[in-house]
Amino acid sequence: MLVNDLMTAKEKLIRVSPMTTIREVLQLMKSHNVRSIIMDKTKPDGAYGLVTFKNILQSIVAEDGDIDLLNAYDIAATPAVSVSAKLNVKYAARMMVTNSIKRLLVIDDNEVCGILTMSDIITVLMEDIEQN
Repeated sequence: MLVNDLMTAKEKLIRVSPMTTIREVLQLMKSHNVRSIIMDKTKPDGAYGLVTFKNILQSIVAEDGDIDLLNAYDIAATPAVSVSAKLNVKYAARMMVTNSIKRLLVIDDNEVCGILTMSDIITVLMEDIEQN
């Protein structure tokens, strides 16, 4: 099974510009019921970033950040850890476990194609168990 078979497609992802305030990011996360948002790259040869609850908490709680003064660019994990859509899922899962990563951006040709989460992989494993 390939990453492409399990990932959430780019059409369903929430993306923001690097200058989006953290308040706006949190509002989008809440309204779309998601735990991460993709920060667009700043130039064609740049890197995508990923804003997660963890990034936000680290910036706000640990560093007394102001959600109206901080932008996605300030806290996003950039470059986001990524894999190819054509990669076997077992290697993506190994990468997640080894590096304690819950989400991987799926990027091909330096363009975002989707996102793969641990939940995506576990859901398929659970469905497989139920069928056997």
